[in-house]
Amino acid sequence: MKAILSTILLAALAGSAQAQTPPKYDAELAKSLGGNENGMRKYVFVVLRTGPNKVPAGPERTEMFAGHMANIQRLANERKLAYAGPLDGADGARGIFIFAVESIEEAQALVATDPVIIKGEMVAEYHAHFGSAGLMMVNQIHSQIIRPAAK
Repeated sequence: MKAILSTILLAALAGSAQAQTPPKYDAELAKSLGGNENGMRKYVFVVLRTGPNKVPAGPERTEMFAGHMANIQRLANERKLAYAGPLDGADGARGIFIFAVESIEEAQALVATDPVIIKGEMVAEYHAHFGSAGLMMVNQIHSQIIRPAAK
């Protein structure tokens, strides 16, 4: 019994040692994602908050949000938008954008193209951010895990 427990313990330790072996550094991948030697890059983090002009339910609101989603997809396809998603609405916070751009001014120009901003449904708050260049792979990975719409 003692020999069996020792064998199990050694196997578990060997497995955890293998799991802790860091992956090999891929300089080409880091560069392709805009990362520095530490795998980090500049982003602009944007919080979308409730704006002064609530567009009432109906065709105009439906069209505005369809345009918002199309704009998100366009910016993601251009690799300028690393991540976007809704928030819970607490304190007027409705969504986030994380832009792969060098400056807040660049992010402001991109956000200005969004119908929810144009209509005043939402306003944007901007923050410089420095984070993992790996975030640039989210859209690629997401496209592989989203189920296609039924026809």
